[in-house]
Amino acid sequence: MAERGHPDFPLDPRYPSDPVVATAVSTDYGVLDLSTARRWGYGWDPAKSLSLRPKGRRMTNAEYADFPACSAEANRRLMRGIDPKRDWLYASTRAIEVDKAVKREPRLRAAWDVWSRCVAEQGFTRYPDPVAAYTDTAWKRDSDGNTRHTQRERATAVADVICKRRHHTAELWHAARAQKQAVDITRHRDRYAAGLQALRTYRATIAEVLRKLG
Repeated sequence: MAERGHPDFPLDPRYPSDPVVATAVSTDYGVLDLSTARRWGYGWDPAKSLSLRPKGRRMTNAEYADFPACSAEANRRLMRGIDPKRDWLYASTRAIEVDKAVKREPRLRAAWDVWSRCVAEQGFTRYPDPVAAYTDTAWKRDSDGNTRHTQRERATAVADVICKRRHHTAELWHAARAQKQAVDITRHRDRYAAGLQALRTYRATIAEVLRKLG
C-alpha cells in the first residue's frame, strides 16, 4: 500500500463502512449453554462481539480502491509453495461431504427426531434439527448476526438445550461425526497428509513475515 501512495496505511485496517456479517451457528450442534439460552436465546450479549474487529483506523476511499490488489499480492506471498485447490482446500471440501454423510446417518436422524418431539411437546416449533432452530428467521437477526432476544426466542432456546441434555443429542451427533471423519481420513490419508503439510508451510511463511516485521 505504501508503494501505491499510502505510506501510513494501518496494519489492521477497518473497511470504510462496516460490512454485513454472516452468522454461523455458535457451535456445530447449535446452542448448548443453558444460562446463555435463558439470557440471550440464539444470540449473544451485544457488549461482547463474537468476531475480532480490526484495531486500525478506517481506510479512506482512495486506500480502499488499492486495497484489493495489495491484499491479493499478500495472499500470493503467504500461499507460496502451496497448491490451494489440491491441498489447502482439501480438508474443508471433505468436511462438507462428511457432514452430508453424517446428516444421512439413521442413528443421528433418529436422535434429531427425539429432540424435535421433545421441543414440540414443550409448546414450540417442531424443527427438523437444532441448526434449524438456531437459524429460524423468526429471531430477526441484525446485520451483525445478533438476535432480538425476544421472550419466545429465549424460551425456545431453553427448551432446545434442555431437550439436548435430556436425550444426549449433542453427544450422539458428535459420535456420528467423529466416526464418519475417522473413516474419511483413513480412506484419504495421503490427501489429508498433504493438506497438513500445506498448513505447516503456511504457518512457516507467516512466522517468517512476522520476524521481518519485528
